[in-house]
Amino acid sequence: MNDLPPDLPRLRTLETWLALQLDQVRQRIAAVERQEAERQRGLDARPPTPDWILERGLNRDSPPVAVHVGGCHMAGKRTKGIDRDTALRALAEGVQACGHCRPDSELGFVDG
Repeated sequence: MNDLPPDLPRLRTLETWLALQLDQVRQRIAAVERQEAERQRGLDARPPTPDWILERGLNRDSPPVAVHVGGCHMAGKRTKGIDRDTALRALAEGVQACGHCRPDSELGFVDG
């Protein structure tokens, strides 16, 4: 501890500065903990990933574009979660299966 000032006034000044710094660090820790708790609440409130996804066309009147396995990153933004029977029915009606996630293979769908 040879790098500390030898006199009381400078030691008190250093103590005050350190107390202010510690307070700032504690405030930042509290803010980061609040952010992390909010992020976790958001993750916990997120609905579960559907098992199957139906990708819709450009407008509400256009036919569906593709069927995907739930969570497929190739699915577009216009999607709707569907159940297994609906996915099989869509494939049977000619809706294209995603070439990346291969929902037809996952569903055991055989064309024809």
